[in-house]
Amino acid sequence: MSAQTENIKEYSPEELAAQPIGAWTGEACRRVVGALRAQLAVENLTQPHWWTLNHASGAPGHWTRATLTDRLTPYEDQHTDFDAVYDDLIARGWLTQDATGVMTLTEEGEAGRLRARERNLRVHDRAHDGITQADFITTINVLRRMVANLGGNGNLPENPK
Repeated sequence: MSAQTENIKEYSPEELAAQPIGAWTGEACRRVVGALRAQLAVENLTQPHWWTLNHASGAPGHWTRATLTDRLTPYEDQHTDFDAVYDDLIARGWLTQDATGVMTLTEEGEAGRLRARERNLRVHDRAHDGITQADFITTINVLRRMVANLGGNGNLPENPK
């Protein structure tokens, strides 16, 4: 465990049950997303770059600009110009686009994706320090239920394959 997690105080179940979920999920989101964005920036990438690389890798021959933009727009919070992201990845030689509009990850793009993945895994490991897999799964299921209870989609994202 890191020094920061060793200093977490213990509280009674009543004190913990009275905590505002929005404040804690918001703080967790800011911390996790901030750490991920900082690691991606080392590769001169943004989260939309990362999402694009992963989708192109995970479903080769599936994505056009329009279909990928439709898929990614619900997750972005910075008014991203996805065409600029795609153009940047194409200019780097990480992505190609054929005459039908289908985008394909290149070898250079896969190498960059894997470097970024390693950086993101370090953030993942740091965030999960001292948390059992069972506790993490419970947390995800609680959050999924809360999302569904408040009218959102509590299901995991569909894989396009």
